[in-house]
Amino acid sequence: MMPSSILNLTHVQYTQLDPATWCATAQVSECSSLNFKRLWDELLWSSANNLSQVDFQKIYELNWHYCLSPVSSSTREMAQHQRQLQRKGVRLLLQQLLDELKLRDTLDESNFPYRLSSSEYYVCFSHTGSKNHDMNQNTVQTINKSLNSKVTVVISRHRPIGIDIETNHVAWRVAQRFYSEHEMAALQALFPLQRKIIAKLLWQIKESFIKIHQYKLAQGLGVDYSYLIADLIHAIREPSSLMVIADIKSDYRIAVLSAQQTIVIF
Repeated sequence: MMPSSILNLTHVQYTQLDPATWCATAQVSECSSLNFKRLWDELLWSSANNLSQVDFQKIYELNWHYCLSPVSSSTREMAQHQRQLQRKGVRLLLQQLLDELKLRDTLDESNFPYRLSSSEYYVCFSHTGSKNHDMNQNTVQTINKSLNSKVTVVISRHRPIGIDIETNHVAWRVAQRFYSEHEMAALQALFPLQRKIIAKLLWQIKESFIKIHQYKLAQGLGVDYSYLIADLIHAIREPSSLMVIADIKSDYRIAVLSAQQTIVIF
């Protein structure tokens, strides 16, 4: 069983995309709460043969952080714990964003898309750690992600929005499976590093629009966004903290937050 924990948000960044849209990104980690009795029992047991050398006053005054070995938890428990961490993390970040904007409101999760109960602002979340494009990653990487994820949230006054934060590159075999013929042709014409970056940005755009339109996963990933590739290339050639691209096939705009590895459709 996973230990209880306290969430901690760090590297929090707030970005206003337009007068009606704000987003926040952060790193979420956890500190396991201390089961002091268990720790004390283990300490006494391990020191039973040499109690004369144990300074109990110093031990009592220490600021303890007790972590259970990852081996004690199954892969399923780790995955469940990871989802709980991410769920709590994005909601904690939402509350911090509302506090920053001085909005007193709560999240209504009864329907999609999510909205705030009083103001009816639209809300969308994203986090790293569960979208593993390469299913062959080892257990250590999975554990690290579960204990230290990036989370992001966006709110907008007028209409549904989408957001996706991603740190992994998209495996080429995954792109071949889901991307359109035009997207693949455009990607293959790029230099390898450009190809990796643009393939990931396309994936994030697809996932963001899936959240807006409530597409089924395969349907949303199969939409052809090759017409955006030229603008995305320009965005990575001249990086800035915020680059906004107009989607010529809709009235949405695409915000590229390079430093936060985040895409927002608003």
